[in-house]
Amino acid sequence: MQGYRAQLLRFDAQGQALFESDGLLVTSPGVDGVQRVVDAGPHAAVAARHPDLPVTHWPGRIIAPGFIDLHVHYPQTDIIGAPADGLLPWLANYTFPAESRFADPAHAAEVAAFFFDELARHGVTTALTFATSHPASVDAFFTEASQRGLRMISGKVLQDRHSPEGVRDETGQSLVDTEALIQRWHGKGRLGYAITPRFAPTCSDAQLRGAGELAAKYPDTWIQSHVAENRDEVRWVHELFPQSRSYLSVYEDFGLLRPRAIYAHCIHFDGEDRALMHASGAAAAVSPTSNLFLGSGFFDFGAAQAANMLHGLASDVGGGTSFSPFHTMLAAYYVGRESMGKAGLSLSPAQLWFQHTGGAARALGLDGVVGTLQPGTEADFVVLNPAATPLLARKSAQANSLDELLFGLIVLGDDRVVERSVTA
Repeated sequence: MQGYRAQLLRFDAQGQALFESDGLLVTSPGVDGVQRVVDAGPHAAVAARHPDLPVTHWPGRIIAPGFIDLHVHYPQTDIIGAPADGLLPWLANYTFPAESRFADPAHAAEVAAFFFDELARHGVTTALTFATSHPASVDAFFTEASQRGLRMISGKVLQDRHSPEGVRDETGQSLVDTEALIQRWHGKGRLGYAITPRFAPTCSDAQLRGAGELAAKYPDTWIQSHVAENRDEVRWVHELFPQSRSYLSVYEDFGLLRPRAIYAHCIHFDGEDRALMHASGAAAAVSPTSNLFLGSGFFDFGAAQAANMLHGLASDVGGGTSFSPFHTMLAAYYVGRESMGKAGLSLSPAQLWFQHTGGAARALGLDGVVGTLQPGTEADFVVLNPAATPLLARKSAQANSLDELLFGLIVLGDDRVVERSVTA
């Protein structure tokens, strides 16, 4: 066993923040070799239960759950900040040309290594990640994640129409490749596979139907795609799938709405869509920096909460503008102010933090596995320095409550706050 002493932030089963100004986190490897939390709480009480425990002490630091990114594109690492008039031009001018390079295994491997370095530098220990339509991009991703012992989820993109040469795949082969990748990688160590239609307009009926059949055959896999991000995209979907009630209903019609299905954006929804998300157990990956950057719209946090719709936070790099969970949480605060009214806090600092840790784990069906630092969970955590910059140090020293401390970190924090990422 190993102990870690510092200020300690955790979350309980209801998503309430627990904070110790002098805390102790105790971890031990399980039979699978993965480090898990054995005990956590006030230092004096926990230390008394574990005499002679070796302890690493980080004075003035905060131990917190590793961040979880619900939606990110590792092949878009190099196109962060690419200017465009909106989503569809951005895809045509930047995304598809960049992704075409991932047919080359060496290029995919180099970007995957850089991508994981960036996640670690920003405190992200789990991510649900798009690869590209090339199987080599998936193999590169999982090979690197496996070598680092990370809990990561990804999948080959399915896109057999309305896509340029170089990223467009062939319907039958795309499904054969997907099943082969599931069998090769899903459940190996801490890795998970996500069946990944890019979005409905780029998939034929046959490809969506095949994806739904694979989702039924492998029910513990994940599903990831995009929905209702941009009004032009929504209109396009209505033209392509006139038989479906809504954009979201397209995925329901093909058997792609269920627990462990994560849909990015979910902006242009109505009440029936939100009720369908709740009933199906699917979850929304809220991507506020991307939505603001591309002018897509505002996720309605109030309506999502009223509908008991699962949701969590995501960077959506490269439409998103930063890997930083602090930037994402701050953008979510801005969006929440817009969607929940101008009076008072839109989302509390603790709520924002939970949506990027334990709440995101819950959306993934990984509640009780990662994201909270409760006993029994995997010991992925970050060590944060609340005095990483002069202004942040000044702000943190004046904090009179946990919300004030967390909000200062959200508003003023970036990768400099993250001193280390520790993965189980």
